[in-house]
Amino acid sequence: MRSIRPSFTTRGHERGRRRTSPVPVTVALVSALALTATACESGDPEAGGDASASAPAAGGGNGEIRIPDHIKDKLKEHGIDVDEWKNGAWKNWNKDDWLREAQDFVNPIIEDLWDPDRMRDAEEPDQEVDDSDLSGDQGVTDPEPRPVQAQAVPPKYHASAATAGKLLFDSPQGSMVCSATVVEDPANPGKSNLVWTAGHCVHAGKKGGWYRNIAFVPSYNDAGKPTEELQNATKEEVAPYGVWWGDWAQTSDQWIEQGGATGGDGASYDFAVIHVTPEKGSDGKSLEETVGAALPVDFAAPAVPQVKSLKAIGYPAAPPYDGQKLFQCEDKPGRLSISAADPTMYRIGCSMTGGSSGGGWVGTGSDGKPALVSNTSIGPVTAGWLAGPRLGEEAKGVFDAVSGKFAGQ
Repeated sequence: MRSIRPSFTTRGHERGRRRTSPVPVTVALVSALALTATACESGDPEAGGDASASAPAAGGGNGEIRIPDHIKDKLKEHGIDVDEWKNGAWKNWNKDDWLREAQDFVNPIIEDLWDPDRMRDAEEPDQEVDDSDLSGDQGVTDPEPRPVQAQAVPPKYHASAATAGKLLFDSPQGSMVCSATVVEDPANPGKSNLVWTAGHCVHAGKKGGWYRNIAFVPSYNDAGKPTEELQNATKEEVAPYGVWWGDWAQTSDQWIEQGGATGGDGASYDFAVIHVTPEKGSDGKSLEETVGAALPVDFAAPAVPQVKSLKAIGYPAAPPYDGQKLFQCEDKPGRLSISAADPTMYRIGCSMTGGSSGGGWVGTGSDGKPALVSNTSIGPVTAGWLAGPRLGEEAKGVFDAVSGKFAGQ
């Protein structure tokens, strides 16, 4: 989450507000391409790489990877040599080379890049927001909620929170982690490959570009093993339902145009949708079929006064948490206004910290059934609350664009 401190912060400033970045409707092109490479060092501050994940290109039965010419051309346009990329060129974060335009999102699969050590050592995005950024309050912000202590989700996580998982990515600061949720795809009923998260978990905002090597791990550490027992864990133990790479991503234009590493700009539009594909190739099953569940997204959830409770879920990684276990908070939401020009946000009491950014907020949808109605965006590390955007027309536009692109696939 991005944090705000009276200052709000994600790591523990006096009142840092963690926040996931809000982003306007922007499409991210993902190239269908699979690469094989040796995993890079965990937490490498130089690590990173635009991730355009997709299934291996069609080829012979000898395992050879063939890349369609139009994909090769697309990569070459941006100076990306496939062999160099898989061997570490993705760690180049030179500003001139870091792709910023939404249409230039490329996320080649690098098999086994996300090994157990790298997954475990990924850190929460460290972003801060000064409380002076709240000067645009519409005057409708409700009193700060009482702190609510996050509760550990009982293992195995898949039994009670099958749609939740970790979102891993590389940034100029190193390997990072957010949270994300498997959501239903109306264009592919029962066979969704869509994941919902925060905009700041896929794109750096106005001063950067798309993050790299974006991958989703449903039910990460499903057995809830303590950190010391994960030191020698196998990939199957930490990722029992596989690693799913983003092969298309989209977020709001507001986040791309306004969002940043500091400040509260764009928080009301801090959401993103990712289409994913399995790292090791497909056995014909979608993500939804693999995990056995997906949440519908409600873009017409009730206003705050009518909402009795919302449950936020995620993998908090900033102290006192370490990112290895799944937690949740449930509370009646209030309103938070950051800018008079932007919609109010939901706010609940919750002790979760950075790393839970992007995690789904589950409530009663407009049809009376459980639905995803928001995602973790910002929150104070010490004050014990989180805020998430209300999902309206902008969010629906992002969702429909990604769903429509893969309709019937």
